[in-house]
Amino acid sequence: MSRTIDYGNLMHRAMRSLIQEVLNDVKANGLPGEHHFFITFDTHHPDVDIADWLVDRYPGEMTVVMQHWFENLEVTDKGFAVTLNFGDAPEPLYIPYDAIKTFVDPSVEFGLRFETQDDDDEGGEPIEMTVDAEAALEVPEEPRKDADVVSLDSFRKP
Repeated sequence: MSRTIDYGNLMHRAMRSLIQEVLNDVKANGLPGEHHFFITFDTHHPDVDIADWLVDRYPGEMTVVMQHWFENLEVTDKGFAVTLNFGDAPEPLYIPYDAIKTFVDPSVEFGLRFETQDDDDEGGEPIEMTVDAEAALEVPEEPRKDADVVSLDSFRKP
């Protein structure tokens, strides 16, 4: 029996840990600056807890926005709970990290996408296969200058 390293699942755990850390910081300190999140999740995941009318309205997946108004943010090792406003009607949600399909912070062009693929050997249950993470960092561009040419002779011993 040969052993392999399951990089796909390791990356998924690391990225979900990143989401947990970000949400813990938001819980402690609020959203800084222009940061906000678009979180898309599977509404039929067995551990998702949302109102029935939301499941009916968003069969399959739903995207929520955490930006101007949210409250009761609770973060655990398995997922997070938050109350969001839907047309002036506050609704509590519980979203396990395993149900998240995308996590995006457009203010800094950061996004995570969790992909699944059907596994025919396991009765079609989705398994985690790849993670696509993109981050655009603002790096000030320094003016280009001409290269300095240095003669190697100056480093040789006489």
